[in-house]
Formats: sequence, C-alpha cells, structure tokens
Amino acid sequence: MTIAVKKEKTHYSWEDYKNFPGTGRWEIIAGEIFDMAPAPSIGHQRITRELTRKLSDFFDKKKCEVLTSPIDVKLSEDDIVQPDLLIVCEKEKIKDTHIEGAPTVMIEILSKSSHSQDRFRKALLYAKFGVKEYWIVTPEPPLVELFSLDGDSYRLVNVYDDSGILKSPSFEGLEIKLKDIFGVK
Repeated sequence: MTIAVKKEKTHYSWEDYKNFPGTGRWEIIAGEIFDMAPAPSIGHQRITRELTRKLSDFFDKKKCEVLTSPIDVKLSEDDIVQPDLLIVCEKEKIKDTHIEGAPTVMIEILSKSSHSQDRFRKALLYAKFGVKEYWIVTPEPPLVELFSLDGDSYRLVNVYDDSGILKSPSFEGLEIKLKDIFGVK
C-alpha cells in the first residue's frame, strides 16, 4: 500500500526525501515533489528486462554498471529522480543507498502518465546535470530516441523503430537489435 506524502511545503530537498513515509515512490525536481506512476505495465517491464539483459551483457567485465529502477539518483539537494535504467561509469558515484551525481546514460521508458515528465522536464534536468546520453523508449509504437549531450542541451542522434539497431555514440561496439527488445513476449 502506498502512503501519499502530504505536500506541506513548497520546496523539498534530499533530507525531506529520505524521511518520506511508506513505500510509495516520488521524485523531486527543482524542489517540487512528484508522485510516480503506479507499477508499470507488463510491456514496460518486458522492455526493461530485455534492455537490462543486453546492456548487462555488453558491460560485463567493463568499468560501467547497469542499474534498474527503483533506484534513487541524487543530482542535487533538490533534484532526485528514479529513471527506469541507468549506466554509471564512475564507481565513486555509486553509494550504498543511491547514485550521487549524473550517470553517463539515463533511460526512460514512457508510459501514458510519465510522457510529459520524461520527455520535457527530465530531458532539461538531465542535460543540466551533464548526463551524456538520454534514451527515451516508447513502447507503442516501438521507438527509441537517442539524445547526446551537446553543450548544455541534447542533440537528437537518431530515432530507431523496432527494426533498427541502436548504436550508442558513447560506447564503441554497443549495438542493440531493437526487435530483440520490442519483440519479446
């Protein structure tokens, strides 16, 4: 059962976040609290599983680590998010309870309730804190938009459908056949 956080303040911080009650999930962006959507759909979970599998295989025995939600990413004292997947290449950012600072890659799998948040608010936030790559995965129709940090904003590198092969500009050799991600039941 989720216990809602009573919005008693206009600005929330990491300290507030650590003391939220219950088992609910929240994010804080620029000090504003956001309730996270209920548990994701089965399709969302399958995409998460398959992306995690492909990324974990690629990064096995390499310095980067693939992590999945729920995991807290503390970008600042008043910016705490829980992306669906992330890749961290700086081990010092991995703490016992959370990620401290910007991962190299953040991946969000869209749902109806998270579409605007993931596409706009989080894209600006991730760019502001220097996340090198941002992937937005749309389950239906199956698409992956890959953005690369270019200065202080993102540049669209490519849009892939389920017949494409995603190629990361940050990691030589990282190629994912998207039919393997979207076609799994």
